[in-house]
Formats: sequence, structure tokens, C-alpha cells
Amino acid sequence: MSTPVQQIPVRRITGEDTTLGEYNGKVLLIVNVASKCGLTPQYEALERLYRNYRDRGLVIAGFPANDFNSQEPGSNADIQTFCSTNYGVDFPLFEKITVVGEAKHPLYSALIAAQPKAISTSKTLFSDDLKRYGIQPNPEPEILWNFEKFIVDRNGKVAARFSPDTTPDDPTLVQALEAELAKSQL
Repeated sequence: MSTPVQQIPVRRITGEDTTLGEYNGKVLLIVNVASKCGLTPQYEALERLYRNYRDRGLVIAGFPANDFNSQEPGSNADIQTFCSTNYGVDFPLFEKITVVGEAKHPLYSALIAAQPKAISTSKTLFSDDLKRYGIQPNPEPEILWNFEKFIVDRNGKVAARFSPDTTPDDPTLVQALEAELAKSQL
């Protein structure tokens, strides 16, 4: 039997041990983030989404990862400073982790097992875009790149997964979040 994502140990970006269980009853948008990626400006839309929906029970959980072309090289303190200074990030950030391969954090193993395929809202698959840049994409079900997004419902079930190029304000993602926020906890 798999461990519910809320019970998997994680660390805040400031180093304290915790679990996502502190957000039981909330809808989570879990995102692997990076500070030096072409998708980094998504931080702005993530923060806007968080501010617009946190009173309805949305929590965005950012997990920095340095797995894709070393685009998150900084320390946890560097990342926290970058996010607050450049994007005014107020949503919870967690310690830098690995989201692919054998050293993958157990949280990402559970997320991927629950939702092995990401929804893409772009006309072109992001994996094809990576190939055009000479980057060999990870095969499914691995995380494709920075800023892949998982929606976890109020009961801890992984409800959806979106590709990195699906922006936080994409209507399909927002609709999926609103649908989960409209549901009550069992």
C-alpha cells in the first residue's frame, strides 16, 4: 500500500521537518521549481494564483529541484531570497529535492505513481520543444522538466498532473483547481 502524499516527510526551505499533512483539507498544487529556467517567470502566476485562491483552501507547494540542466544551483537560502525578492513568493517553499531518477524524493515517486501522465494544454508537446533545443526528454512517467504541476485534492488524492509549459493561469488548470476547491472534504 502506498503512503498518502500528506504523510511523506519533507522539509521546509528553512530546514524544519514537516509533512504536507499540515495542509489536510486543503487543495494542493505541488510544483517542482527552478530559478534559472526559461519557465521561471511562472513564479509570478503561481503567486497570483495562490493569492486569488488561498482563502478558498488552495496551497501551492514549491519544491526546488536541480535536475534539469542545473537550473536550480543555489542553496535553500539563495532560493528563498530569489523567490521573495524577484517574485514576492508567499506560498510555501520546501527544501531542494531530486524529482527524477533513482534518487527521486519519495513524494515525487508517489505523485508520479498516482498520475503517470501529464496533461498538456499546448499545441506542441513540451517534449518536442526540448528535442528542438537538443535535450533528450525523460520518458514517461518521469518528470519532464521544471514546473510540472500536480493537483492533490482535499482528501489527499492526486487528482491531476500538468506539463511544465501549462502555465498556472491556463484555463484548463484553473478549471481543474476550481473544481477541486468546490468539493468538500470527505
